[in-house]
Amino acid sequence: MAYLLDSNVFIQAKNLHYGFDFCPGFWDWLQENHATGTVYSVEKVGTELAAGADDLSTWAAGQGAPFFVAPDSGTAASLATTSQWVTTQGYTPAAISTFLQVADLYLVAHAHAHGHVVVTHETPTQTPNRVKIPNACIGLGVGCMTPFEMLRTEQARFIKGP
Repeated sequence: MAYLLDSNVFIQAKNLHYGFDFCPGFWDWLQENHATGTVYSVEKVGTELAAGADDLSTWAAGQGAPFFVAPDSGTAASLATTSQWVTTQGYTPAAISTFLQVADLYLVAHAHAHGHVVVTHETPTQTPNRVKIPNACIGLGVGCMTPFEMLRTEQARFIKGP
């Protein structure tokens, strides 16, 4: 199983639980699990992170294209499926437009195309004013979990060094 991480996973990790200055093990874990084919994100997330001009944008730039995958032909087909699903669920035009313009669409579509699990801090909410990633995942039969569920599933350990 592979995981595709949402922008908010990286941003909240940097700002809250796994700051670069006190929990480098988290960032090492991401790189190690990417090397084994378990952890990825999509190119659009990499672009969002690059806009930050901070430690996170520097880290993301260092990961490059292998970590932040570009859409492929399978994803292209799923982009159409995901877009069609979103436009038929009763969301407002503004909510649909926003979802179709940000990384969320690509994240869900790539996971849909390749059988990956989306990892996000978002929770499902029934509102016509915002398309939430978990709602789209549920609607399209894509796995979705929180970063903490992923870390527990993968038995991640961040042990204090000497």
